[in-house]
Amino acid sequence: MPAERTLHVADSTVIVFPDADAASRAAADRIARVVAEAVPARGKAVLGLATGATPEKVYDDLAARAKAGSLSFRHVVTYNLDEYYPIQPLDPLSYRYYMHRNLFSRVDLAPNRAHVLDGTVPEAAAAGHAAEFDRWIEADGGLDVQLLGIGRNGHIGFNEPSELSPAEFADLPTRMVDLHPVTKADAVREFGSPDAVIPRALTMGVRQILAARSIIMLATGPKKAPIVAQALKGPVTAAVPASLLRTVADKVVWLLDGPAAAELG
Repeated sequence: MPAERTLHVADSTVIVFPDADAASRAAADRIARVVAEAVPARGKAVLGLATGATPEKVYDDLAARAKAGSLSFRHVVTYNLDEYYPIQPLDPLSYRYYMHRNLFSRVDLAPNRAHVLDGTVPEAAAAGHAAEFDRWIEADGGLDVQLLGIGRNGHIGFNEPSELSPAEFADLPTRMVDLHPVTKADAVREFGSPDAVIPRALTMGVRQILAARSIIMLATGPKKAPIVAQALKGPVTAAVPASLLRTVADKVVWLLDGPAAAELG
């Protein structure tokens, strides 16, 4: 039985691995390759990073490579997809804390190159902070690679399902958003109760995600199978945000384990 198989679904490249560990290793391989190619070419590599349970194994793999000396983050700049609002960076539920625990504290990445949206900015300044985040990314030359996960409702970052046209949705900048009921329900696992879930967040916009020079969508587990199939085989619509990845299919790879790919046929 082959270790992996490659599918082509609606012009999208989908690689199916025997398990989540193998899919995560493949994501780490691709990120390490981007660093190895971008740093000599332009002096730095700009990584778009995700949070949640799915990428943890990716960060474990990258940290192990850094410890072994085969990968350096000295010339890497990172931008994270999102952050709850409002939240303190030392709150164990903040994505800044998550990134520090899972990656930043384990590699040679300079603190002023590790960018996470700030859940402590005054509310009146949040829109300006979000616009500044976009300017930082553009000043760094854009994202060399964006690592993504997919929400059960199809969200990418916290770009939640919308009634906008695909073109309007694709042009959304970094901004404050209200979390979708499915997203809030899924967050109860971390927050402990529905009332404790922070209902808003700052999220990188769809515009920046789709502009990345390469995009890795990592999805594992049977709970992701329905939305993966919908994003790849259904209509391209803002109601399923991940379906917009098909508009830039030539630079996207979907890395799935068998259970997440179960409904692709």
